[in-house]
Amino acid sequence: MTVAAKICGLNDAAAVAAAVENGAAFVGFVFYPPSPRNVSPEKAAELAADIPKTVQKVGLFVDPVDELIRNVLDAVSLDWIQLHGSETPERVRDIKQAFNLPVMKAIKIDSAASIATASSYERVADMLLFDAKEPKAMKNALPGGNGLAFDWKLLANTKIKSPWMLAGGLKLENIAEAVRVSGAHIVDTSSGVEFQPGCKDPAAIEAFLMATRAIETQKTG
Repeated sequence: MTVAAKICGLNDAAAVAAAVENGAAFVGFVFYPPSPRNVSPEKAAELAADIPKTVQKVGLFVDPVDELIRNVLDAVSLDWIQLHGSETPERVRDIKQAFNLPVMKAIKIDSAASIATASSYERVADMLLFDAKEPKAMKNALPGGNGLAFDWKLLANTKIKSPWMLAGGLKLENIAEAVRVSGAHIVDTSSGVEFQPGCKDPAAIEAFLMATRAIETQKTG
């Protein structure tokens, strides 16, 4: 069994190249202006131009209006729409139908009860993404990419029918343990491969993806 990886929040050519060349299965572009990782549709199109079809391109949105999604898709061809806000199951369904693309829905986790909310999205989302819920007391918290992890044991042995991805504070130092404890088959990092918020480190991307390949070797060996 293999572990696939997504590198999210890409906003420069060197980081995109590091992700693609080192085997990322997914690359993510953020379309959320408050984020330091935000890119314009035009910039995303420029960065995506040479990404091979074997690497899936994900657009991250937070409670978007249809016009924003449409403007992005007019500029850049995406393989997935990722919803990282407070979108309801009905809104997820409507976006999927309106744009005819698979949708990934983020579920914010801080307890076993929050994992239970995933069930209402399983029938409408093509993939779930479990991320750490930002604490209310955290200043300038973003909907994701805060570098926070949650208790991975909460996911162990859960009956999740949909494909799912693990996010939240993942980095080189903890990725093997995160996969072992949670049972994740797909992992996502953003801040874990940055030297400052919004600035990716190509060497850190390479090291993170090498670490996921090592997990693959252990699982299939």
